[in-house]
Amino acid sequence: MNGKVQPEEWVHFIERIVAEEQLIQASFSAPRRKEEDTPVKLTVRPIKLKNGLFYQFERHQSNKVFHENITPEQVGEQLQSVMEQYKQALFKITDADVQVLANKKGKLSLITHSKVSKRENIPQEHNRNKTYVLPEGEPVPFLFALGVMNAEGRVIKAKYDKFRQINRFLEMVSDVIPDLPRDKPLTIVDFGCGKSYLTFALYHLLAIKEKLPVRIIGLDLKQDVIETCSKLARELEWDNLTFSVGDISNFEGYTSVDMVVTLHACDTATDAALLKAIGWEASVILSVPCCQHELFRQISQPILKPLLKHGILKERFSALVTDAIRANLLELAGYRTQLLEFIDMEHTPKNILIRAVKARKTDLEEVKQEYVKFRDFLGVSPFMEKQ
Repeated sequence: MNGKVQPEEWVHFIERIVAEEQLIQASFSAPRRKEEDTPVKLTVRPIKLKNGLFYQFERHQSNKVFHENITPEQVGEQLQSVMEQYKQALFKITDADVQVLANKKGKLSLITHSKVSKRENIPQEHNRNKTYVLPEGEPVPFLFALGVMNAEGRVIKAKYDKFRQINRFLEMVSDVIPDLPRDKPLTIVDFGCGKSYLTFALYHLLAIKEKLPVRIIGLDLKQDVIETCSKLARELEWDNLTFSVGDISNFEGYTSVDMVVTLHACDTATDAALLKAIGWEASVILSVPCCQHELFRQISQPILKPLLKHGILKERFSALVTDAIRANLLELAGYRTQLLEFIDMEHTPKNILIRAVKARKTDLEEVKQEYVKFRDFLGVSPFMEKQ
């Protein structure tokens, strides 16, 4: 296939290489329009996860790299859509390199270079080849103290999922380190810190590895848990990591906080933490919601009765609606917001992480109108709007 192609030929090409699993890598470059949300470069490659084949989209944007895993059922449509943003792309498939060029009117030309050696498409083993922020085999004092590693740096088998979770969290934090202020010491609050695996990991990344001036405060309702965490922080001689007993809504004493973390805070406790973060104008917010009951009791829309009459479906739908509302309200508060997979669904259904970064103020009237229509259609009154 060489020269200009009709839209249906382009669609057929994408559908064929996906259906036959021929795609080794696709690289998109030269954005058609210089827009803030268009990555300067995008690479797509197949990867093998525990639950099957996925396609990883690696976006290079604002000196950062973002990853998203797409199912084979979705990837064809995604690839077609992505090409609308770029002037050129290179598809490496099993028996050829195919260059894709877009002219000023968006018409596509395909140039096939068939003189390449026959290549096997072997998706990368995502976990086996992964380079962790905290590599296995290197002793990390806090992981040893928490029972995740032994003294030689070997991960305890029963704690391997926790080790992966910690590293996944640190990857997400690493992406937003450039968005944190550098002209002052950082203040970070971890609401509902629990046993504080991730609180200690956060301090290790920022204070020990990155050598940033940082103070982290962990807050939880359980006195015994806070005492244990405080003891470990003293043993590690991490003077700028402290823990307190308290409720999120009643937490006071700070006029400015740079990062807010809230992991598995139940129901509207997550909303209370997000409101605190917005009030502080925190540069970064990381939130993994837990149980979500508020909107389950409120949602009322006769058109959706075939879905809402089933309790389990209504529960899941309500959770998704809750997180969508939170993400939109954060966006309306001036944050660039993403919803990301935190850990594999096989470990917990509570696997969505909301990552929000303070952004430049833009015209959000259209976003507001869309949100209001969505909220009113479902007949809900979210906690974050009532406070």
